[in-house]
Amino acid sequence: MYLKKLKLIDFRGYKNKEFAFSKGINIIWGENAVGKTNLLESIYLLSLGESFKARKIDEMVRFGNEWGRVSGTVEDTEGEKELEMMVTKGEVNGKKVAKRKYVVGGASKRRVDYVGNLPIVLFRPEDLEVLSGSPDGRRNFLDQVLFQVDVEYVRSFGVYNQALRRRNKILDAVREGMATKHSLTFWNGLLVKHGQVLTEKRSELIGFINHLWSRSDLFNDLSIEYDRSVISEKRLEQYKNEELAAGYTLVGPHKDDLTIEMKMEQNGEGEEKRDLGRYGSRGEQRMAILALKMGEIYYLEEYLTEKPVLLLDDIFSELDDGHEEEVLRVMEGRQVMVTTADEKDLRLFEKAKKIKLS
Repeated sequence: MYLKKLKLIDFRGYKNKEFAFSKGINIIWGENAVGKTNLLESIYLLSLGESFKARKIDEMVRFGNEWGRVSGTVEDTEGEKELEMMVTKGEVNGKKVAKRKYVVGGASKRRVDYVGNLPIVLFRPEDLEVLSGSPDGRRNFLDQVLFQVDVEYVRSFGVYNQALRRRNKILDAVREGMATKHSLTFWNGLLVKHGQVLTEKRSELIGFINHLWSRSDLFNDLSIEYDRSVISEKRLEQYKNEELAAGYTLVGPHKDDLTIEMKMEQNGEGEEKRDLGRYGSRGEQRMAILALKMGEIYYLEEYLTEKPVLLLDDIFSELDDGHEEEVLRVMEGRQVMVTTADEKDLRLFEKAKKIKLS
């Protein structure tokens, strides 16, 4: 997989800018606040149809404009294809429009048919929040990986979340005496059917990563514990009174969580594990995130038969020598976009294409 060209129009601080990339390592360097991370964000948007940093879509549109566009030429084993993402503030020339538009080869697509055309893996210092932050971030990690390889997952994810929003409204209405419990029956069925798909696919991904780590000299002390919130008709019935009191759905994959654990030394009482999100040092957490990203890379390659593009946002300042060597090793034979503000990092990649922003 190879992103050959990228064009940004009214995206963030870019008015009209084109980039050409090599098949190998591309170093994007310059002082802070010149748009290095925004450039990676545009590639992420082109891949997944969303941002890894914007809280609202509007933030990606250049100030003073109604819309922005990111387009790119991608080459894989089947040839070249043109991808395009348009983001808007919801209104263009006085008319209401969608905030996102997905285009492949000039034809508009649904997100389910768009995602997967440019597989990517993002590394950035903020990834530590996957461990120490809220369960939303950990679920989001699973979702972003699976979106790129599994159309069934994308479809079930969309239906599940639509049904969840509708069911929550009905629960609130039942609590207020404006609807009956029978109104929940249809939505219960949708939640169970599609929620079980999400749980199954997430379990498979976690199992793959755990198996990969178990065979690694560097990461074999790590494992992922999947704290799944099982959804079934029986569990919905079990929690019906609590849900009616709360006014929202209490069980299902929207409540899933995971922990990354490290084996501790044997103490004669059996094996113990430590939750790195709660009790890990910063160095241990960096190692765990690196291991998680390695799992993501190999999972995508296993199911796509294409190597994803690696996006590395100023990560070398966060790595010790051993983990830096591991990142350099995995970069070999893959297209990589690396951002840095430190000219010393340029020496690591003497043969890389260098793109200076100012």
